[in-house]
Amino acid sequence: MKRPSIILLSAFALVFTLAGASAARDGADLRPLSAPSGAKTVIQVYKSPTCGCCTSWVEHIRDSGFQAEVIDVTDEALQQRKSKLGVGPRLASCHTAIVNGYVVEGHVPAADIKRMLSEKPAIIGIAAPGMPVGSPGMEVPGGRKDKYDVVAFSKGGATRVFASH
Repeated sequence: MKRPSIILLSAFALVFTLAGASAARDGADLRPLSAPSGAKTVIQVYKSPTCGCCTSWVEHIRDSGFQAEVIDVTDEALQQRKSKLGVGPRLASCHTAIVNGYVVEGHVPAADIKRMLSEKPAIIGIAAPGMPVGSPGMEVPGGRKDKYDVVAFSKGGATRVFASH
């Protein structure tokens, strides 16, 4: 093998090693922190195949410029995924998503996800606990919108308000 080829292969190996290490933030086995220039940011969404509000949230995410990769799972598998990712019962909702190494639990507005990705806080992720009426995917006839908080959560269970709606 020629010297330039060895150098090029070594450079690629280093880049992929660093990307893999950064994706393992807080013990989560997730995606790299950056997408190729011009590519949409991918959000993996784990949900029940029969959940209509989850499907509506996915539409909201797609309409906001993300590429949603939907993975339909059983309720048991979804609960196991939440537990593995550090989503406790107080934070839980009906679907769990992963984006650039962060967890997004429930009906979090796309603007909050974009803010998190821009600020890159040292957290596991953000959650809209429960199923807040009027949140993306939880719209109701008449336009009722309940007030709710999007909560940032960290390893060890620490939480703080990330955004209020």
